Amino acid sequence: MRLAAIDYPPARAERRNFQRVKVKIYGRYMLEDRTEHPCLVFDMSPGNVSLRCERLGRPGEKIIAYIDHIGRVEGVLTRTLQDGFAMTVIASDRKKDKLAAQLTWLANKHELDLPEDRRHERVAPRNPLSSLHLTDGRQYPCRIIDLSLSGAALEIDVKPALGIQVVLGTMRGQVVRHFEDGIAIEFAVVQRPETLDSEFNAPR
Repeated sequence: MRLAAIDYPPARAERRNFQRVKVKIYGRYMLEDRTEHPCLVFDMSPGNVSLRCERLGRPGEKIIAYIDHIGRVEGVLTRTLQDGFAMTVIASDRKKDKLAAQLTWLANKHELDLPEDRRHERVAPRNPLSSLHLTDGRQYPCRIIDLSLSGAALEIDVKPALGIQVVLGTMRGQVVRHFEDGIAIEFAVVQRPETLDSEFNAPR
């Protein structure tokens, strides 16, 4: 029966059959109690997802995830990790083929769109003063040293941990580097020039 696909032995077999891709994709997931929580997917194949999050479920629990660039993914939590959990993906063969194509595109995209990628010109914004928001509600004033479509360098008094999710203005991202006077962040998605212009170059 098709329901056997959610049993753990086939899930282990899927892990061998699908190529895992290292990614950094934001999203949300819903537990069986219908509460929703933010997450960062860091490792994914068409058959499995590993994500970082604060609220853990329990092994065997059904999970529904809404992942940026991917969409809705359903599965079962197979094991908890130190800072998140891993889940199988329950989907048709056609859906898994589509996931494989999406993951290939995303893996290539992330290779090209790192903040240090100089193909994206880095400029000093007209309005450099901004604030950095953390997921726990804290926010800190900062000055934008330079900015590109894929990231920004900030002068700031605090240094959130590498990999932590942050929001600069209206743009989500994560901390990817520390330096003497501040941090570098990578945006969750490559921005459009007009978005950056309206956010940081509009008259105030």
